[in-house]
Amino acid sequence: MFFEHTLPHLGPALRYLSVMPIDDLQQAAQKIAGFLNSLNQMGGFRLKYRITAGELARDAEAGQARQVLNVELAGPDVPLVIQHNGELLRALETLAAQILRLDHFEHHLVSFDAGNFKALRAEELKLAAETAAEKVRQTGVPYSFPPMNSRERRMLHMVCRNLEGVETASVGEGPSRFLVIFPEGKTDLPVKPQVQARSFGRR
Repeated sequence: MFFEHTLPHLGPALRYLSVMPIDDLQQAAQKIAGFLNSLNQMGGFRLKYRITAGELARDAEAGQARQVLNVELAGPDVPLVIQHNGELLRALETLAAQILRLDHFEHHLVSFDAGNFKALRAEELKLAAETAAEKVRQTGVPYSFPPMNSRERRMLHMVCRNLEGVETASVGEGPSRFLVIFPEGKTDLPVKPQVQARSFGRR
């Protein structure tokens, strides 16, 4: 299923190009479209959007792939959405998950992006993880990343899983939760959170 919408006065709210087998996926996309329409009309934003359905990796417990809604934002206000490390982009994503009444552990089933921000951020995190892992291997000292959301911590976990000589763990609670890279087999070493983000990779 594919939904496309620009600003309210530029055309119909939704365009259906094909039909997905799950009924509530269509309803969920319509709710997100309504939310973004209101954001444009009442919030004064100038955003276009496209909503598509995709699949996540196969769920080991369910034995099948899980479907996710991807929301791609475009338009004059994209720079506003992705500034300050994508704070507003993540806020919109969180609001959409709440509108869909997703459980906290299901928030990854709706994903917002703008200006290829997430792909660039993923590359930055990959470089950060590789650089930090090499430092941990050389010094034997754990490396703490700044607090970040669960998606980005998951990205770091996945990158480090393929790196030799290190292992990872998340530490802390709520918005203060952060990821630590430890020397392999030494997750009992003391760690302290990083107060300010260090600059890795692209901006």
